[in-house]
Amino acid sequence: MDKLFGTDGVRGTANTHPMTADMALRIGAAVGRYFSRDRSSVHRVVIGKDTRLSGYMFENALTAGLTSTGMNVLLLGPVPTPAVGLLTRSMRADLGVMISASHNPAADNGIKFFGPDGYKLSDQMEADIEELITQGVAPIEAENIGRAKRIDDGRFRYIERVKSSFPRQMRLDGLKVVVDCANGAAYKVAPEALWELGATVIPIGVDPNGNNINKGCGSTHPQLAAETVAAHGADLAICLDGDADRVILLDENGKVGDGDQFMALMAVRWASEGKLANNALVATVMSNLGLEHFLAAKNLRLERTSVGDRYVVERMRAGGFNLGGEQSGHIVMSDYATTGDGLMAGLQFLAEMVRSGKPASALLNNFDPVPQLLKNVRFATGQTPLDSKIVKQAIAQAEADLAGAGRLLIRKSGTEPLVRVMAEHEDAALMERAVDSVVEAVAESVST
Repeated sequence: MDKLFGTDGVRGTANTHPMTADMALRIGAAVGRYFSRDRSSVHRVVIGKDTRLSGYMFENALTAGLTSTGMNVLLLGPVPTPAVGLLTRSMRADLGVMISASHNPAADNGIKFFGPDGYKLSDQMEADIEELITQGVAPIEAENIGRAKRIDDGRFRYIERVKSSFPRQMRLDGLKVVVDCANGAAYKVAPEALWELGATVIPIGVDPNGNNINKGCGSTHPQLAAETVAAHGADLAICLDGDADRVILLDENGKVGDGDQFMALMAVRWASEGKLANNALVATVMSNLGLEHFLAAKNLRLERTSVGDRYVVERMRAGGFNLGGEQSGHIVMSDYATTGDGLMAGLQFLAEMVRSGKPASALLNNFDPVPQLLKNVRFATGQTPLDSKIVKQAIAQAEADLAGAGRLLIRKSGTEPLVRVMAEHEDAALMERAVDSVVEAVAESVST
């Protein structure tokens, strides 16, 4: 069997391997057995999902697999991914499951897991679960089959937890905020939380129909939010993705501020208050060189990891850091949450607007990014373009061209069949030639 787990659980097109109901049943049985090996106590799992049509199918299949091993299942319905991490821990569950393909189109779906501590599973745990899936899991005795129950107040518990991260005596009165929920998991919780804190809320992307998640809206398509900011004279737009674990912010002019700019702001702010653990920020290899230079000038460090918020979190836990994230908008504040939380990050930014009295445009312009270019090349299942001789030669030449004043990063996506080619260099023309040369080589290798 091909490797199931990517950088963020199992993901693919619904009703196509590995995202089939049959595989979800097998996955449910395997994780159920893995987390209920101690038969001396009752075991429970919480399951959340986003708004994709296929979520119903996978919710039922996972429930069947889990209950067949004796696990009791608590169904949260549509909630953000960070809510699953929170509720897994607060409800004393052995396992948390989120059914979502994050920012991917509606036809895709995925399954990701949280351990009893609310953190995503390690590579070794995923490998052990894959082994159980391969071997197959025998069902439990009939009298010990688990139960399933709907939990109606999951999203309200999450709202209260998110609000508790906001300064207690502070309100958002007078601020007009666009919140784009991507027709996804936060379509109820995000507008409600902002309204309860006093903001004038302009919600968009809050009419999910099962097929419109991330479609022309959300963090990957901020144009609608920019237009809404202009139409309403809003102070800020908070653009979430389908499962609300990432955020992109737009200032009062509709200009996008990415995760790097937000992390720069928070790192300096927390450092000034003595709250930034070990005077360091954790980010991935995708974060801009400009961020690294900015932090160094403030006597702060940037710790880089592989791409994926789970690797950011692992480094944060291992090194005792409390702020990290990704350029794409995963922001992890471990004092408050176990994983990226787009809504919580948006509230922290709003708190800084209130505290400083500055507009969003001033707070999202902390450093000048080094010119950066990212291009993707799609490949077919079974192809290994990075093993091609012509690709290796193109990469070596591009690295030589950029040496000294820039960098080149080539990697396979962990969530889609894509080769991602990224470069940074002060000379934008040289950078573009380097990226294009590698992209052309990869495209040639997959077309032959």
